[in-house]
Amino acid sequence: MTARLLRAEWTKLRTVRGWTAGLAASSLLVLGLGLLFAAAGHSSCSQGPVEVPCPTPPLSRDGRAVEDRFFFVSRSLDGDGGITARVTAMNGQIRLPDATPGVRKVVSGVVPWAKAGIMVKESTKQGAAYAAVMVTGAHGVRMQHDFTEDVAGSAGGAPRWLRLTRTGETITGEESPDGRRWTTVGTARLTGLAHRVRIGLFAASPGDVRVVRNPLGGSASASRFTEVTATMDEVTVRGAGTGGTWSRDDIGVEIGPDGNPHHPGAFVGNGGTFALTGTGDIAPDTSNGRIEHVLTGVLIALVVVVAVMVSFATAEYRRGLIRTTLLAGPRRGRTAVAKAVVAGAATFAFALPATAVTLPLARGILRGNGVFTLPVGTLTEVRVVVGVAALLAVAAVLAVALGLLFRRGAAAVVAAITALVVPYVLATASILPDEVSRWLLRLTPAAGFAVQQSIPEYAHVIGHHVPAAGYFPLPPWAGFAVLCAYAVVALGLAAYRLERRDA
Repeated sequence: MTARLLRAEWTKLRTVRGWTAGLAASSLLVLGLGLLFAAAGHSSCSQGPVEVPCPTPPLSRDGRAVEDRFFFVSRSLDGDGGITARVTAMNGQIRLPDATPGVRKVVSGVVPWAKAGIMVKESTKQGAAYAAVMVTGAHGVRMQHDFTEDVAGSAGGAPRWLRLTRTGETITGEESPDGRRWTTVGTARLTGLAHRVRIGLFAASPGDVRVVRNPLGGSASASRFTEVTATMDEVTVRGAGTGGTWSRDDIGVEIGPDGNPHHPGAFVGNGGTFALTGTGDIAPDTSNGRIEHVLTGVLIALVVVVAVMVSFATAEYRRGLIRTTLLAGPRRGRTAVAKAVVAGAATFAFALPATAVTLPLARGILRGNGVFTLPVGTLTEVRVVVGVAALLAVAAVLAVALGLLFRRGAAAVVAAITALVVPYVLATASILPDEVSRWLLRLTPAAGFAVQQSIPEYAHVIGHHVPAAGYFPLPPWAGFAVLCAYAVVALGLAAYRLERRDA
């Protein structure tokens, strides 16, 4: 492929006003629909009879939105030290839909990610750094820290001995079946951890997520209130400053309009035995709006890009000029590659400013309307902006390749839409069974849409992790690689056809 071929294809693309206008229109669709989506979004919450702005979730020290709601019984710890306790039992209750209107239906039970154990937390402020080792309802012993990190210990539940040791900024979590033979579960480094921290016992119970399947095979979910009561004994605390009384903190509890806490936790101490009741969770917040939601115009823009690039690929066949083009170079396959390179580069050049401008503008509008979007790291935001532009660019390459293969505009457009748009719509519209939707987004070019996912799936967070909820079965760049592979194969076939057959 030479610069002359690239220059010739670029000249063809830019001199047809309809094609450049189409690319400009695709960019305006991304921008316009994104801003329209943001302008239509509003948020308010009720506080008794009054509508008030919805509270924003707490943020961890790295700026991540988190859930930090649990019951904590703690003492202060100055410098190095530790705590040991035995979790002897866990029980709880789950609220189910009322069978009789107005009559609460509550059953006994512990949800799989209910957790109780021991914790070192920088302060009782929501979002403060922490490390904890715990027994869970159905996932064995775990060590977790700073909301996103989770390490599995043994598979057994209560009764279980637990121990946390602080040495500087390093927290070590251990477990034991008998208080004598100890196994390390994991270690956490809490950079910048204050000299004085809180150390103690905790209990939390996230909502009970129930999945409801519709007759067509799709699904939806609902989360219901739960709480856990954990019994602990053999509690010993080591270190300077730990000799004071136990402080009881219902961290993150909501205060109702009447001034009373909503679903408060509880603590009962009887000699050396402690019973803690808690609700809520200690985990990253994945329930609020995501930055990719403001790029709602990308799907329609993709259809426009496909139509433009199929026309770009098939125009010379329609006008009978293809022989002249192929005679200009001895390697016909290079013409197909040059056309695809120009199509992809031009689409990316139009799409990147649109995505880069839409995201911050739309997010600002949402913020002004009281709608919170989950913060993400700079690298993630750049990946979404650049990745969505690259998604449109590779779709343009695929459209050119299909145009050269079919040589008929209508057939190529239908093929491209069927390969890219239809699987994505079916997978994210809760029409098909969840597993079918996941396979569609693994095996078809629509896998490329994974590049826009900004919030990952956390194994220790209860949720309905399906495409309809914004979770893709492949990591972002892996899904994008699937789309690239389809584009490369299609372009290779198109180049081969040009090499082997007359136009």
